[in-house]
Amino acid sequence: MSEPVAVITGAAQGIGRRTADLLAAEGYRIAVIDLHAPAHAFSSDVLLYLGNITQEATVEAFVDAVFTRYGRADVLVNNAGISHIAPAETISAADYRRVLEVNLVAPFLLAKEFGEQMLDAGSGSIVNVASIAGIAGVGDRAAYNASKHGLIGLTRTLAAEWGGRGVRVNAVCPGWVKTEMDEADQAGGSYSDEDISQRVPMGRFATPEDIAQAIAYLADSRRSGFVNGHTLVVDGGWTADASWERLRLSKRGNAAEGGSR
Repeated sequence: MSEPVAVITGAAQGIGRRTADLLAAEGYRIAVIDLHAPAHAFSSDVLLYLGNITQEATVEAFVDAVFTRYGRADVLVNNAGISHIAPAETISAADYRRVLEVNLVAPFLLAKEFGEQMLDAGSGSIVNVASIAGIAGVGDRAAYNASKHGLIGLTRTLAAEWGGRGVRVNAVCPGWVKTEMDEADQAGGSYSDEDISQRVPMGRFATPEDIAQAIAYLADSRRSGFVNGHTLVVDGGWTADASWERLRLSKRGNAAEGGSR
């Protein structure tokens, strides 16, 4: 049997890039799509496709390229996403739609096209990268929150439809991750490192490695073969902790301080 193939969107940087490198190290052949080429070359032979995944024609051409080169697709990681930070009353319809197109419509298009091939093969794993903003509200992120709530709903629906035909569909819900997207969002002045690290029980941001490891777990049928329709929260305890700040910080130890970023 030939090596399995993993397809990853938004893999030029951040979580997607680390996921591509990790899955390659675990023996997957890799295909990635992004709007822009990565700043640094991948560590292994990778099918790199540049294009806009909100366009059906682009998605269809990418699927054709993957199957022409590899003849199969075993894992799809819908990682590509954008943020938009603004009070809800100031968000234009165009900006709202743009976030939904990238964060919700594009994952559906990719899941539909690759899922059809997986269903024919009788096996496959789709991992949607959602967010804790998909299970709770975060101020000034109406479009982003709505898109990630929708992505979790899509995950559960596809899991219900396809699980009995061999295709598992799950979501990873990261908390704040130290990536280029975080740097760009912070540049707008809406939050600081301390706002996040003081709120997270573990006292730090997630790293791309933290999220990539969770994705790899859900991708692998040997480790998660009966996990379907699940939202795996990887947030250092953010959504579990209802403490007020003074109580939360009083429970910190040296481990949290050592893990701060």
